[in-house]
Amino acid sequence: MKKTPPHSAQEKAHPSTSPGTPAAESPQDGIIPAPGFEIVDSEAWKEASQALQQLAEAREKMIRMQADFDNFRKRLTREKEESVRYANEGLLESLLPVVDNFELGLIAAETAPDARTIAQGMQMVRAQLQRFLAECGVEEINAIGLAFDPNIHEAISEEPSPDKPEGTILAQRRKGYKLRDRLLRPAAVVVAHTPPAA
Repeated sequence: MKKTPPHSAQEKAHPSTSPGTPAAESPQDGIIPAPGFEIVDSEAWKEASQALQQLAEAREKMIRMQADFDNFRKRLTREKEESVRYANEGLLESLLPVVDNFELGLIAAETAPDARTIAQGMQMVRAQLQRFLAECGVEEINAIGLAFDPNIHEAISEEPSPDKPEGTILAQRRKGYKLRDRLLRPAAVVVAHTPPAA
């Protein structure tokens, strides 16, 4: 009986390359599998590689979106701070001409021949200031002769009045103002009350 020669060391190390056995698939994308593992399905390997690449791209995209969001949040915070700091810029700019005319009136008052001229200058400044307030939506609260309303009036005293109904406003010590439909300051008023019977 003829003895079969023993397998060579190379054949023992790589039994898949022995005669009669098909050779293993070549590694994909230059990646060599770990010892003991072989690439059997090249399509599955390609799909796995593509999934890993897509995962890396998604992670990179998420990092960029996080950076963009942080920049947007910082910019929004900065714009909000500037908006609060300079919110009254236009309002104050419109008020400057009133201040200019008031200062001119003070200069003219130093050389005015009589008090009437000073009063006329002050009336002009007052009218300009009232126009400015009206343009801003500020209006005065009329109180004298009306019934006391705690929502817009502040009673600072009471006076007996035989000819006025109880709660009628007799005098106004300080004007009140509203900004459109919101109260800025209540009018300080004197309210009538019925005197006690003799």
